[in-house]
Amino acid sequence: MLRRERRSGLWLTLVPLYIFTLLLVVGPLIYMVVLSFQTRAEVWGVVNQFTLDNYKNILQPAYLSTFVQSLKLALVSTLCIVAVGYPFGYYMAKLSQKWKKRMLLLLMLPFWTSSLIRLYGWIIIFRSNGTLDKLLMGLGLTKEPLKLLYTYPAVVVGMVYILLPFMIFAVYSSAEKLDWSLIEAARDLGATPLQAFFTVTLKLTLPGLLSGVILTFIPSMGLFFIADILGGNKVVLVGTLIQEQLMKTHNWPFAAALSVVLMVLMMLMIALYRRISHAETLEGMQ
Repeated sequence: MLRRERRSGLWLTLVPLYIFTLLLVVGPLIYMVVLSFQTRAEVWGVVNQFTLDNYKNILQPAYLSTFVQSLKLALVSTLCIVAVGYPFGYYMAKLSQKWKKRMLLLLMLPFWTSSLIRLYGWIIIFRSNGTLDKLLMGLGLTKEPLKLLYTYPAVVVGMVYILLPFMIFAVYSSAEKLDWSLIEAARDLGATPLQAFFTVTLKLTLPGLLSGVILTFIPSMGLFFIADILGGNKVVLVGTLIQEQLMKTHNWPFAAALSVVLMVLMMLMIALYRRISHAETLEGMQ
């Protein structure tokens, strides 16, 4: 009787989760895949006619260059985020409990404000004769205002600013569990600080680093609003292209095909992450 009651109680808790997943996750994904194989209507909507033209159009040079540019921006942004976020998260894990709480609070504060408002703050900084120009000219580093707004570096800075906390949190959660005595043992055995880092620290914090890469690389391909605000029309991402197909040209099947391809790329990244994590786990067990 107790087992039956436990099973019935378990099912009562799982059924809402399954319904939520089917209606709001699986259902929209299936609809998007089906829509990507349909034909665009001449005026509005779609025609229930199977076609592969939506995927063939992605192979056009203009759309392929958009994917390449998105991958390039995601790679550059992720490398910058790793360069800043990994040391930050690693050394934050070495702080005292008092300062850990303070740093976590400071990292969470930006999430209490809309990301759009924070990005518009960067416009004030990057615009001609803005805060950065006045600072550089005041220090004598530049003689005239720089054209930083609506440039590729401005978009990279925006991506790094928005996604950096995710890398820091991922590395911090991994480094906090690190057994520091292993690093001391490596140093006692004659390893240099650099050797101890690559042989012990990096391997033990690699799951957090890979999680941070996934949390930053994948979104940076679709955060089109950052490219729109800080890059103007000069930087076009896949997310921007999908938005244009939905809102301007109303080519919903092609937008769905672009979304499916982007989703497949993300799934490949996650599969690669799981494979590397599994290999590192097996190596650690051996």
